[in-house]
Amino acid sequence: MPLGQVYLVGGGPGDPGLLTLKGKRILEQADVVVYDYLVDEQLLAFAPKAELIPARDLHGNRAEQERINELLIARARQGQTVVRLKGGDPYLFGRGGEEGQALRAAAIPFQVVPGVTSALAVPAYAGIPVTHRDYSSSVTILPGRLKPGKGEETIDWHAFARADTLVFLMTMANLEEVVRRLIEHGRTADTPAAAIRWGTRPDQRVVTACLADLPRRVREAGLEAPAVVVVGDVVRLRDALDWYERLPLFGLRVLVTRPREQSGAFAAGLREAGAMVHEVPVIELLPPEDWAPADAAIERLRDYDWVAFTSANGVRAFCDRVLEKGHDARAFGNVRLCAIGPETARALEAYGLRADLLPDEYMAEAVAQALARHEPGRVLIPRARIARDVLPAELRARGAEVDVVEVYRTDAPMHGAERLRELLPQTDVVTFTSSSTVTNFVRLAGRVPDDVKVACIGPITAQTAREQGLRVDVVAEEYTTEGLLRALIAYCSASTSTSRKRIRS
Repeated sequence: MPLGQVYLVGGGPGDPGLLTLKGKRILEQADVVVYDYLVDEQLLAFAPKAELIPARDLHGNRAEQERINELLIARARQGQTVVRLKGGDPYLFGRGGEEGQALRAAAIPFQVVPGVTSALAVPAYAGIPVTHRDYSSSVTILPGRLKPGKGEETIDWHAFARADTLVFLMTMANLEEVVRRLIEHGRTADTPAAAIRWGTRPDQRVVTACLADLPRRVREAGLEAPAVVVVGDVVRLRDALDWYERLPLFGLRVLVTRPREQSGAFAAGLREAGAMVHEVPVIELLPPEDWAPADAAIERLRDYDWVAFTSANGVRAFCDRVLEKGHDARAFGNVRLCAIGPETARALEAYGLRADLLPDEYMAEAVAQALARHEPGRVLIPRARIARDVLPAELRARGAEVDVVEVYRTDAPMHGAERLRELLPQTDVVTFTSSSTVTNFVRLAGRVPDDVKVACIGPITAQTAREQGLRVDVVAEEYTTEGLLRALIAYCSASTSTSRKRIRS
C-alpha cells in the first residue's frame, strides 16, 4: 500500500476566517483530522469526509505527544491523508517540530502549512500593534511555562526585561512569577501591559493595567487561560486602535435556525459584524414523496405564461429537477419568471435565469398584486408541500389559472433538539427566517427564555412567532437576510442588551 501524507496545519488564533486558503484546501482533502482543543469547530466543517479525532482523547484527559506521533504515522502507513490541525502556527510553541521529527524518522512524507499565530493576531484584534515606529521596533515572543525539567536559567530575564515589546503565550498560570521576574530584572513596574483571553473571537476579553498591577486585575476580572499577555508601551495604543470590540454586534451570541445550505452568507455577515454565531438548522429539506406532478409541469413548462417562485429553496429544487429530467434553461422558453425577493432572484441567476418581476414588498400578497397587473394567464407555482395559500388563492380570484406543484418538503431534524436546549441559555438572539423555522423551533426546543431576544425576517414570520407564544423584539423592514442583519445592528446600536464584555484599566 502506498504511503499517505501528513500535513501539519496551523488553524490560526481562533477566528475561523484567519485560516489560510491552503489550510482550507488541505482540510477538504483530508481522510483524518487530529485536532487540538483550541481549534474552532467551524474549521472542522471544512473536512466533511474526514474522521475527526480530538487530540486530548488519545490518552486520558490530555494527549501525550508520543501517542499523537504514533497515530499520525499509523494512519499515513494506511495510505490516508492525515491533517494534524493545530491552533496558531504549528512551529511556534506548538510541538510541530517534534511531530515533524517523528514523521521524518518513520520515513513518512509530511508538509507544513503555517498558520496565523496568536502572538501577533490576538494583540492586533485587541488594538495593540506589537511594533510601532514611535513605541517599539522589535517584538520578543516567549512561553510562559517551560518544558518540565528545564531550569529558569534558560530564560535570560535580564535581557528580555529590556526588550521593546514582550508577548507571552501560555502564561496565565505563572503570571505573577513572570511579572516578578521582569520587574526584578529591570522592567519598570508602571510599564503598560495587557492580558487578552480568547483573542480574535467574539468572546474576547481584555484587561489592561500597569505591569505590577496586571496579576491582581486579572484575578479580579476572573480572566483565565487561554490568554496572551503583552508587555510594552504599544499597549498605550489600545484606546486609539481598538477596532474589533467596536464592531456593531461584538459579543452578541446569535442562534441561526435557517437550513445550513442557506445560512452561509447570513452567518458570515453576522460574524463580520462581531457576533458569535451558532448554526443549528431547525429545518431539514427533503424531496417530495411523489415527483409526478412536478415532472408533468416540467414537460409542459412552455405552456405557462409565468412561473412564480416564493423561495430560493423552491428555485433550487425545481431547477435541479429540470436538469435531472434532461433539460436546461431553454426548457423555460418564453415563460416569464417572478421571484418573491432578491435572494430568490439570486438563486435563479445561479441557473442562468433572470427574474422578470420582483415585487416592491417581499411577501406573497405583493407577488399576487404585482402579477395581477400583468394579467398572468396561466401560472405555475413550485413550492414546499406546506405553505401559505395566499398567492394561488389571490391569483385565482383575479382570473388566473394556477397550478401548484410540490418540489420539496420540510421536516424538523429531531437530532437538533438537544443542541438547541444546550445553546439557548448561552444565546442573546434567536433569528427566524420563515414561519416554518418558527414552528419547527418550538417543536424542538419549546419556548424561548425570557432574556433571549427574537428577531424575524418579516411580518409574516413575526406573526407566526407571536401565534406560537414568542415575544418578537426585532422585525426586518426589508424581508431578506441582509435586511434582518441591518435590523439587528440598528437594534443593538440603540440598546444595551448585548453581552459585551470589556474591561479597561
